[in-house]
Amino acid sequence: VRSENRSSAGRDLSWEDRTVSRKRHRRDSHSSERENKYRKYRHHRRSTDGHYLETRSLNERLELRVKAVDMGHDKESCVSISKDHEKNRVRQRDHDRDWHHYSKSSGYSGRSRQSSRRGRRRSRSRSHHRCSHSRSHRRKRSRSVEDDEEGHLIYHSGDMLRARYEIVCTLGEGAFGKVVECIDHSNRGTRVALKIIKNIERYREAAMSEVEVLEQMNSLDCDRKYACVRMLDWFDHHGHVCIAFELLGLSTFDFLKENNFQPFPLVQIRHMSYQIIRAVRFLHKNKLTHTDLKPENILFISSEYDLEYNSKMKRDERTVRKPDIKVVDFGNATYEHEHHTTVVSTRHYRAPEVILELGWDHSCDVWSLGCILIEYYLGSTLFQTHDSKEHLAMMERVLGPLPTHMLQKTRQRRYVHHDRLDWDVQSSSGRYVRKHCRPLRQYMNSRSLEHEQLFDLIEKMLEYDKTKRITLDEAIKHPFFDCFMKGKK
Repeated sequence: VRSENRSSAGRDLSWEDRTVSRKRHRRDSHSSERENKYRKYRHHRRSTDGHYLETRSLNERLELRVKAVDMGHDKESCVSISKDHEKNRVRQRDHDRDWHHYSKSSGYSGRSRQSSRRGRRRSRSRSHHRCSHSRSHRRKRSRSVEDDEEGHLIYHSGDMLRARYEIVCTLGEGAFGKVVECIDHSNRGTRVALKIIKNIERYREAAMSEVEVLEQMNSLDCDRKYACVRMLDWFDHHGHVCIAFELLGLSTFDFLKENNFQPFPLVQIRHMSYQIIRAVRFLHKNKLTHTDLKPENILFISSEYDLEYNSKMKRDERTVRKPDIKVVDFGNATYEHEHHTTVVSTRHYRAPEVILELGWDHSCDVWSLGCILIEYYLGSTLFQTHDSKEHLAMMERVLGPLPTHMLQKTRQRRYVHHDRLDWDVQSSSGRYVRKHCRPLRQYMNSRSLEHEQLFDLIEKMLEYDKTKRITLDEAIKHPFFDCFMKGKK
């Protein structure tokens, strides 16, 4: 277990040595708050849509945990399902979305402290002591008069940390700890977001892993060419790992939500997606997979907007002034040489090879990016479900049949019947999928060249076979981004 007082010898180790020495056996974990915080419902036999969950084997019980936490997150306000069902799905997405610890605006975006308390519970352990896994479920913290019963640091506005950071206000709270806005008195009073981790062993370990990844990224991107959030400082405060980040604006999901889920203009989608691809491509070149890409983890540098009244819809609509973004949350980033957990990514952005347990690599990030781009285009989630089999059925409805060789290789045999997806189109789930999903190209709002190019890129990103899926090296050269390439020339 890493101590906050790491020796100078430990600091002199190479990056590879340090990362190899991290946790050697990572427990299977769900890598998002939306998935983890509903684990208490894992014994429920019935989902919110009334579909009975299967409980025939140990593997199926494990899947129950995934199903139970994958509640609906529908953001479409105009779908033709019943009004109550629609409201529940919208409410659930709002309730379950990740809280962003780098965003000043997110602290005022309508999310209550009560809901944010139900934040991410990371089950990953990166300790290089094998015994830590058997104890990771237990809360372990040193006694301190500065901690509350949950392990949070007790603080007040005006308190100083490290004789440098003056606490202004709380931006948000999660299972990992709290994030506060601070004045950095050692840097001309700059405002920063300070993530204060609970004084609990497993959270300290996860935080130190994120620190190591962020340190590596800072050293490799000295010129700040890539749109990855920057760690400014980190320190230990009485057992609480504290990480200082640049203060950013709303997440792209929060902006969509506050704009009544109106899609982004195509020109802004191109700008944002180009920056995201460059940032994630930078990670891949350095043997890192983000594993949890989603609109909640893409933040605007500034979310200032222009307001215009839409007379047809009879409402105000926002247009962000500068669509520059940063990719955040590297707590689940995984190196090529590290153990790959069975389940990664938030449900709606999870690649088929992850669901079918066929093994994953960098290409799972590419699938997530395809889901993000179509969500920016529609304003709503493409695969709106909480059930793995229903998720696969939605994929088939949008993208066509799953490849036979993938269904033959999967260990999840309950999804398969005679080398095809075991799916009843006449069931309530079947009717829901048929009603609310349609072939990808039918989502196009225009047949203009730039729309055709965007959907061609999305189709290549949402390729079932990861060996045939477009790489980010190829994606950056796609005709959709020709304007950027011409500008460079």
